[in-house]
Amino acid sequence: MRTLAITVAAACLLASSGAAASPSHDREPLADRVASLTRDTTWTQVDRISLDFDTYHPQGMALVGDRIFISSVEVIEAPQRYPEPIDGYDRSPGKGVGHLFVLNRDGELLDDIELGAGDSYHPGGIDYDGRDVWVPVAEYRPDSAATVYRVDPETLDVDRAFEANDHIGGVVRDQVSGRVHGVSWGSRTMYSWTPHGRQLDRAPNRDHMLDYQDCAYVAFRKQLCTGVTGLPTADGGSYELGGLALLDLRSGSMLHEVPFQQFSSAGHVMTRNPVAVETTRDGLRMFAAPDDGEDAAGTELYVYETERS
Repeated sequence: MRTLAITVAAACLLASSGAAASPSHDREPLADRVASLTRDTTWTQVDRISLDFDTYHPQGMALVGDRIFISSVEVIEAPQRYPEPIDGYDRSPGKGVGHLFVLNRDGELLDDIELGAGDSYHPGGIDYDGRDVWVPVAEYRPDSAATVYRVDPETLDVDRAFEANDHIGGVVRDQVSGRVHGVSWGSRTMYSWTPHGRQLDRAPNRDHMLDYQDCAYVAFRKQLCTGVTGLPTADGGSYELGGLALLDLRSGSMLHEVPFQQFSSAGHVMTRNPVAVETTRDGLRMFAAPDDGEDAAGTELYVYETERS
């Protein structure tokens, strides 16, 4: 395992505008194909890869060429709920370690970067903007605090981009405006900041179907979020509703939403933990790691494909 030094100063991303490098206008087909998905779309499992290392509780995923970045939280001491709130918190901070795993597409671990400090050890959903992998690391409790990091995918150098006054469970970089968008605990609040952390917007999430677990930028100025909602069943049990949501980054409005109801060997819906989606020649390819390291089969990387609608 390698722990990389974190430099406090964030490098400028484009000297005057703050916009991201090389906006990915060519990723518009991904948004178009997601928008054509329906409940009747057939997803076919084409691969299932066991991850043979300690994965802990995976959170976010980003595809960078032939490598896969996965964030994960290692819980050493679980947070404990207080009988009554203390200093505005409903639970203790617990203890843990934040990880950013670097894999090849065969699921082999290439590197393990430790992220976070003190009470902030919970990485969330991550995004690759064509230059850096953006990773929020928050306290493992709502209404807390987080640090957003930028990781160079080539050198694996880590920069602290900014601090946020909430639990930030995922971030996305708008590759046109340069803004960083984020979601709170349970994705009930939507945020946006400049690349250096000046808060620009804070608004309630108007989507009540899913709690977003992982989001990624898809051109033009949209984000694709995946997540899960736990629902009760008639017999007193529970059911995981999974799905994909395509949102406009400028307005926060919902553009398209569709369920995804494929389940892992541990019984978890595929969109419960990290997900990454890319285009294929004829359709879409989804990578998903829904299970935790302590589940019976450990964490497996599932790969699904669908043909163009």
